[in-house]
Amino acid sequence: MAHKHDKHKHDDIEVEKKSPKGKSKKLDSLNILKKEEEINSRLKKKFYEEELAKLQLDLVKLQEWIKFKGLRAVVIFEGRDAAGKGGTIKRITETLNPRVVRVVALGVPTEKEKSQWYFQRYVAHLPAAGEMVLFDRSWYNRAGVERVMGFCNETEYWDFLRSCPNFENMLIRSGITLIKYWFSVSDKEQERRFLQRINDPTRRWKISPMDVESRTKWVDYSKAKDDMFAYTDTKQSPWFVVEADDKRKARLNCITHLLTQIKFKDVPREKIVLPPLEKEKSYVRPPMSEQTFVPNKY
Repeated sequence: MAHKHDKHKHDDIEVEKKSPKGKSKKLDSLNILKKEEEINSRLKKKFYEEELAKLQLDLVKLQEWIKFKGLRAVVIFEGRDAAGKGGTIKRITETLNPRVVRVVALGVPTEKEKSQWYFQRYVAHLPAAGEMVLFDRSWYNRAGVERVMGFCNETEYWDFLRSCPNFENMLIRSGITLIKYWFSVSDKEQERRFLQRINDPTRRWKISPMDVESRTKWVDYSKAKDDMFAYTDTKQSPWFVVEADDKRKARLNCITHLLTQIKFKDVPREKIVLPPLEKEKSYVRPPMSEQTFVPNKY
């Protein structure tokens, strides 16, 4: 009897395998479980916000140290479209002084800029003493989008790859701290983020025809990135890869790493005491009825 029972059980399994309907249900169940695992593996919002708040306090200390010591720092953020560069930059800067920590996100070069030395328009945005500059995309446009989309010729491209390490070494020798991040995102996650942008009116501006076209050139961009790393991932100026499929983890990991790249201490500061409010003098202010106010809608 036991043998028959086992045989029937085996037959049931075979039927389930042969049945398209059963297979479909089984695959659906596996997909649901896989999706749940992916969701559960993502960082929880409460923990993320608590950790981010701690890191942002350290970023303020780093900012004050850079200003106090007159340091100069450049941080480059590169990666595929929708990899999370902008979101990370936003979390870095939202508690900082924009006069100390600046974001540079250059648009399409003008005709005049196209006739200049390639690095020239980026040099104009390099930091002075007491500043840190975050490049939301940088001179590496030439090795990425310009290469893949044909916006530069072969001579310009190879000249960039050979010149870039020398250019970066010049920056480092001049006293600039150069930090380079590559945000790595999978094709499935990029697709999900693109669809999210397309279907959300508040994010629709984030996706451009160039972003859409990049999906058709996934392999070309992969090769361009690999070639770029082969020439520019140097001992003096290495690339740091951020795994970015989970935005929250990517932001925390990147900020944590950034804080280790520049040694800093608490800056001594004087205690601030508010003076008493100035008492009314003989000056008579004009009536408030003469001013135009914004309507109190809320």
